[in-house]
Amino acid sequence: MKNIFLLFVSGLMFFTSTNLFAQAANSNPLSDLRVRQAIAYAIDMDTIAETLLEGMAIPADSRIPNGPFKAPGLNQYKYNPDKARALLKEANWDSSMVLDTVYYYGDQLTVDLMTAIQAYLADVGMKMTFRKLEGDVGAQLNSVPKDPKNGPSAVIYNLGYGAKAALALQEYYNDFRCGRNPQVPCDDKIDELIDGINATADIEKQKVAFFAIEKYMNEMLWDYPLYYQQLFVYENKRVNRNGGEYGNAQYSYNDNIVDWTVPPNKDGKMVLYSNTGPAEFFYHPWWDPGMLLTSDVIYDRLITADGALTPKYPNMAKYFTLSEDGKTLQFELHEGLTWHDGSPLTVEDIRWSVEFSVKTPVLGSVFRTTFESLKGAKAYKDGSTNHIAGIKTKGDTSITFEFGKLDPNALMTFSQWVPLPKKHLQNADPNKFQQHSYFQKPIGSGPYKVKEVQMNDYVVMVPFNDYHGGKGKIDEIVCYPSMDNDPDVVKNARAGKLDVGFTKNVADVKALEKMSHMRVVPVDIPYTRILWINQYPMK
Repeated sequence: MKNIFLLFVSGLMFFTSTNLFAQAANSNPLSDLRVRQAIAYAIDMDTIAETLLEGMAIPADSRIPNGPFKAPGLNQYKYNPDKARALLKEANWDSSMVLDTVYYYGDQLTVDLMTAIQAYLADVGMKMTFRKLEGDVGAQLNSVPKDPKNGPSAVIYNLGYGAKAALALQEYYNDFRCGRNPQVPCDDKIDELIDGINATADIEKQKVAFFAIEKYMNEMLWDYPLYYQQLFVYENKRVNRNGGEYGNAQYSYNDNIVDWTVPPNKDGKMVLYSNTGPAEFFYHPWWDPGMLLTSDVIYDRLITADGALTPKYPNMAKYFTLSEDGKTLQFELHEGLTWHDGSPLTVEDIRWSVEFSVKTPVLGSVFRTTFESLKGAKAYKDGSTNHIAGIKTKGDTSITFEFGKLDPNALMTFSQWVPLPKKHLQNADPNKFQQHSYFQKPIGSGPYKVKEVQMNDYVVMVPFNDYHGGKGKIDEIVCYPSMDNDPDVVKNARAGKLDVGFTKNVADVKALEKMSHMRVVPVDIPYTRILWINQYPMK
């Protein structure tokens, strides 16, 4: 691999007009727009995409990938180190400051990318170190200050590298609403623009609203989108999906896993091997709803989406109805649903789960927008009421959600969000949700249940005999611990210990494609790699 950090090429000179916001908003130098612009101009994403990413990525100019919702005329911040140096000089940048950069991927490509960015920034006079987060990564990345306007920061990094895999396009921006974002202080203008993208289900009106927010984000550089990338589903050719779809494997969709088969082993068992097993705990499913195979099969959802993530099919609900104005959504559950421990699963579990969801600090932004759009959600969060007024139940199987304002992605939410058992979690602290003992061996209602788990070693899941969709044909699913960008994908696939999974790692794809027993299926997804910029004052 070329030493990308030594490849500095001349880029297009792109000067922006003097901006009234070009000054530090607080004691954090990164709150100065000129500094954020300097970071963008300092990094040569065209060269990184062509060399380090082997041409399998597209440099980004906004969070939204290219397509009908991409605003025209955005500043691409083409590589211009001279412009970066001039901006830093104008902003009186302290060259002794060291930017602490964090990431959560475990692959070598991420380390190489961090090394390249470190070198590019050093070339314009900015020092940077980088480190991988461990443990409760969600809390370390996404904790929001108690005072979301003035801080101080509730996280302890300057820059963060990660990705936004949007379930719905609004999700690219909803987490910038005041009080939701760990890096960007409240901004009235962006709140107004977020209201615009959530106010209508009309596609043409949505385009206008998305163009406006993209242009504002591009101008203000609240974060720096780096590149767009495909997702690649890989599987051993011995796996037969028997009609199950391929789709965006970062979320739950109609993969028909109960009907999957593999050849039996010498003991006559069909055993499927995968990754994304737990290292310290099972990640709670309200943040990354389906990225982990364990989350996808242990838990169940009210409705199911197709491979393109379009909500289509009843699931736990035997039917659902959405009113013409989009403000009343009713579900009727199958009768006799149970949790894995045999206890009844009723609409009370669903009501409780929604109400507990809005109290948790780490909740997917699409989910939060849906639940906070319900009638009475604000009063419930404020403690004025004991329940969300817009949730109404009847008997054990009927539940209705009434919205005070339109949420165009309500059906999408219920195709991904999962209810959890009230009796096991009703005394949990929402601020320490991930640390609850439940996540050492979770009890769900999905097609497979946890039989045995050895943290940081393996988990064995077996069919749930009472699953409403039928008993799974595979006798055991064994998952080894990892997160997104598993560094052992190639080694385990070569050894026959990895039957199915997904990756966005270019080197993995190249190696897997050379293995005669593996197949790789590329999937176009809304997925953007981002450099987050923490602009709150530090403690």
